[in-house]
Amino acid sequence: MEKKDKTPHINVDYFEDLTGDINNGDQGDVADVGKRIQQLREERGISIEDLSSLTGFNPKRLKEIESGKEQPQLGTVMKLSKALDSAVGRLVSGIGNRLYSITRKNERKKISRSASKSSKKNIYSYMSLAPEVQGRHMEALIVQLEKCDEKDMSVHDGEEFIYVLDGTANLTIGKESYDLEPGDSAYYLSTTTHYLTAKTDKAAILAVLYE
Repeated sequence: MEKKDKTPHINVDYFEDLTGDINNGDQGDVADVGKRIQQLREERGISIEDLSSLTGFNPKRLKEIESGKEQPQLGTVMKLSKALDSAVGRLVSGIGNRLYSITRKNERKKISRSASKSSKKNIYSYMSLAPEVQGRHMEALIVQLEKCDEKDMSVHDGEEFIYVLDGTANLTIGKESYDLEPGDSAYYLSTTTHYLTAKTDKAAILAVLYE
């Protein structure tokens, strides 16, 4: 009888190194997303009111995002990047100045966080894996999801691919809901309403966003 190979299909230790201390990293850029949005808006000569008309977000909320009082979800950032005619990577992790990027597992990347709109509870933390690449149209992220019962559904332009590394994630896509275990993945158009959270207390995923 052929002996089954019990070797894990992924190197678990590698991903544990990437995600295990995500909450303990450098938090200096938490407000930088808002600053980048404000800088880009001003560069484009777009007022808060104009940006509100382009995105559907009210001016008060936009001001809170720019000041760092609201930590926007990635879907919100993608909507803003579209309205500002910019790559989402510029808002998430900066412009970049290189043609390629090599990311070692022991190289800490700056962390950004996202919170729910109503309770302001932290729902995920993420770090970019290739912020140095200039002109990129994909954003590769390691995301640590927090369990959250509030379903703040998101819809925006683009495409998303997620791969579960640790824990159990729950993806609501349209009217369907799926529990995703380590090794499971999902690819979907961001124009379909979607929401992603941890089914367990926490879950870690690899996410690739494409504009």
